Amino acid sequence: MARMHSRAKGKSGSKKPIKVVPSWAQYKENDVEKLVVKYAKAGKSSSEIGMILRDSYGINSVKALTGKKIGSILEAKDLRKELPEDILNLIKKMIDINQHLEKNKQDETAKRGRILTSSKIRRLVKYYQATKKLPADWKLDMNRLKIYME
Repeated sequence: MARMHSRAKGKSGSKKPIKVVPSWAQYKENDVEKLVVKYAKAGKSSSEIGMILRDSYGINSVKALTGKKIGSILEAKDLRKELPEDILNLIKKMIDINQHLEKNKQDETAKRGRILTSSKIRRLVKYYQATKKLPADWKLDMNRLKIYME
């Protein structure tokens, strides 16, 4: 499949192993859910929770152990953030690009990067509004970007 903003083809992605609970797994379903809730209450995002569980606890797949993804566990416990994580990451990137452009006004590459990032945000907002994860009237205020990072 081609890349989003270029004509390059790109490499194919790696595949995760079959979702089987390994025989050496120490943690049970309830333990994993408690860990996910603990780190969510500490302010970690779902991808950060997954990395912590993988690196510190040796839990290679939350879905294999619990049958649910981290996001659905957080949704069931009402701990999901109001904006999806990928939009927040793109907003953070947009803030960084804007700060760079304030210092370097003639940087054409950064200007193009800002355009591409805003189009990715727009595309994601359209998707999340269609799937009802964002309200239909939600708009990104480009003048007040830093509010979303709090």
